[in-house]
Amino acid sequence: MTDKPTRFVPPRIVTVWFPDWPVTAAGFNPDTPAAVMSADRVVARTPAAATEGVVVGQRRRQAQRRCPNIELVDHDPDRAAREFEPIVRAVAELSPRFDVIEPGWISLAALGPSRYFGGDLPLAQKLLAGVVPDEAAGRVATTQPGIGIADGRFASSVAARLSVRRGAPVMVEPGESPAFCAELSIGWLQTLGESDPELVELFTRLGLRRLGDLAALPAPDVIGRFGHPGVHAHRLASGVDIRPPSTTDPAPERRLDQVLDDPAAQSGAVVFTAKQLADELAASLGADGRVCTRLVVLLETEHGERSERSWYRSAGLSAPAMVERVRWQLDAWINLPKGSDQELTGGISLIRLTPDEVRSDDGSQLGLWGGQSAADRQAARAIARLTTLTSESAVTVPVWRGGRLPADRYQWVPAMMVDLDGRARAVSRAGTGSGPSGPWPGALPSPSPATVFADPYPIELFDEHGQAVSVSGRGVISAPPTSLRLLTGDASSGWRPGSPRPIVAWAGPWPVEERWWEPGSHRRLARFQLVTDDHNGYLVIAEKQRWWISARYD
Repeated sequence: MTDKPTRFVPPRIVTVWFPDWPVTAAGFNPDTPAAVMSADRVVARTPAAATEGVVVGQRRRQAQRRCPNIELVDHDPDRAAREFEPIVRAVAELSPRFDVIEPGWISLAALGPSRYFGGDLPLAQKLLAGVVPDEAAGRVATTQPGIGIADGRFASSVAARLSVRRGAPVMVEPGESPAFCAELSIGWLQTLGESDPELVELFTRLGLRRLGDLAALPAPDVIGRFGHPGVHAHRLASGVDIRPPSTTDPAPERRLDQVLDDPAAQSGAVVFTAKQLADELAASLGADGRVCTRLVVLLETEHGERSERSWYRSAGLSAPAMVERVRWQLDAWINLPKGSDQELTGGISLIRLTPDEVRSDDGSQLGLWGGQSAADRQAARAIARLTTLTSESAVTVPVWRGGRLPADRYQWVPAMMVDLDGRARAVSRAGTGSGPSGPWPGALPSPSPATVFADPYPIELFDEHGQAVSVSGRGVISAPPTSLRLLTGDASSGWRPGSPRPIVAWAGPWPVEERWWEPGSHRRLARFQLVTDDHNGYLVIAEKQRWWISARYD
C-alpha cells in the first residue's frame, strides 16, 4: 500500500489593505471631493468623490465633469510611504515579521499571531483596532481598511479587498482557498498585479472568464500555450501560492552590509550607498538567473537605533526598486514625530540589504517589435552610472503624463524615483501605469518633434503682401503664411532676429481649448506645422494674438 502524495497547502496569510491610500496620505477628509492623479488619470479618490461618480482610471476632464468642485493633486509615492509609517509600526507591535508590499498594503503570516490572540477572528479584530487611523493621531482614513485571511497571499489579498465592500473581515476557511478562487473573475490576476493585461485579455478571449476555468486546464497544456506567466497564473487560480512569507532568518552569505566610518547625516549619502549595494545585489542574483522578491532593509544609527522592514514585490525587485524602498523607509524614519521612542537621533552607520526570498528569473518573451531592447537596457545602465557619479536628484528622466502639446506629454523627474526596469501595465489596484494606454484625444499625430523647446521662441508670420497673419476665435486663418521672422536669436539654427525665412509648406490650424471650466488654467490656442526653405519643420502655436515656435522637426 502506497501513501497518496500530500497536496501542497499554502500557509495562512493575513492581508491588511487600505483602499485609496494615496488620497488618505494626501490629507483629504472623506467628506471632501478629492482625487489623486497620475498620468492625468485618477489613481485614488475620496468616498465623497466616488459618490459623485469619480472612479479610478478616469481622465482628469471626465472626473471634473462628474464632480466640478473636486480637488486634484498629483500622486507622490514618497508621501504615501511616509504617511503609511504609523500603520506599519502599529502592525509591528502585533507581529514582528510582515511584508510591506506597497504603501497601503501589508501581509503577514497568520500562524503565530493567530495562536497568540486565540484564532483568526480575534487576530483580525486586533489588527483592525490597531491600524485604523484616528483623528487623535492626525490621520483620517478615507475608508476603513480591509482584512482578509486565507491560505496563500493571493487569496488573502482578494479577501481583503472584498472585506472593504462587506465592511467586515473576510476569512476563508483552511483548505478552502481553491474553491474560493474558483468563483472569482479572471480580472483579479491583473488587479493584484500578478499577470499582464495582455495575458488576462487573452484568457478572456479564449473563454476563461473565471479563475476556476483556468485552474481546470491541464498544467502541461498551460505551459505549452502560455509559458511561465501562464503557469504562474494557473497556480494562483488553483489556490496554490508557492511564495509564502519567510519566518526564518536568511542565510548570512546573502547579506550585503556597508558600515559607514563617518555616520551619514544626510539622506542623499545613505541612498547613494544603498544604490551601490542594490546594484551589486541585483548583479549577483542576475548572474545566477535569480531575482529577489522579498528584500529586508536594515538601517542602524551610531546610537544603536534600528529600522528594519521587509519589502515584497511579486514580479521581483530590480536595483532601482530596492533603492526606492530604502528611500521610503529612511524618509519615514526621519519624519517620525519628535519625542517618540523610535526617533532618529544620529547618523546612519550601517546599511544592510538582505534578499530574504529569491526565485528563478523566468524572464519575458518579447515580441518581434516593441518591448525592451538592448539599447533600452544600455540606457538604463548609463543613467544608473551617471546617478552614482553625481547625486540622486541631478539626473532626470522623462515620465509620460499625457497632453496635446509635446511639452505637456512628459515631465522630468529624478531618475532615482523611477524603476527603469519596470514594465508598463494597465490601471490596477492603485490605478498606476507607466505609459499611455491609448491615443490622447486631440494630440499631434506621429512622428513627434525631435526638439521641444522649454521656452518657445516668439515669431511673426506674414502673408504674401507682408501683412501679419492672425487666427480668429473660430480657428480661421486670415491668410496663408508665406514667411516668418524670428524675434529672438537662436544659436542652434543660426537665425538672427529680424531675418525673415520663406515658408514652403504649412498645415493647420488645429484649435485647442483646454480646461475651459477652470478660469485660472483655461488655455485657448491654435497649432500649425510649417516647413521653411531650409527643409526644417516647426510646430508653431498661436495664442493670445502672438506666435511662438514650440518644437522643431529634424
